[in-house]
Amino acid sequence: MQLAGEVGARVIGTGRTADRDRAAELGVHTFLDLETEKLEDAGEVDVVFDVIGGDILTRSAALVRAGGTLVTIAEPPKTLPRDGRAIFFLVEADRGQLADLATRVRDGRLKPVVGAVLPLAEAAAAFAPGKRTPGKTILRVAED
Repeated sequence: MQLAGEVGARVIGTGRTADRDRAAELGVHTFLDLETEKLEDAGEVDVVFDVIGGDILTRSAALVRAGGTLVTIAEPPKTLPRDGRAIFFLVEADRGQLADLATRVRDGRLKPVVGAVLPLAEAAAAFAPGKRTPGKTILRVAED
């Protein structure tokens, strides 16, 4: 969301009521509360970036305008956007990209979202199916 906003994209975010304020802080222009609104209310979009997969990915693919792009890191899409393209990729460390992201964090242009910092012993519970944490979960390997 933050990177898309930085390059001038109009960002539509989805989530639950509790996510609305945080999404606005991260640069979301329009927020759809999936507890009370339909994803389809967003209308057609140029690009979908999905990190969830499953039903939400399938529903999102239907919103990509002709010639648009569906990007996902969750799973290869089963449904492709009409007259568009779908991109599935795995994240690989890249020194140049990591340096660029570090600079953006240092400059305050990018704000990492940490949802929880937990001891390694709680890893299974932290990543249990259905567990929702806004932001990233950091596992602490050793005490400070």
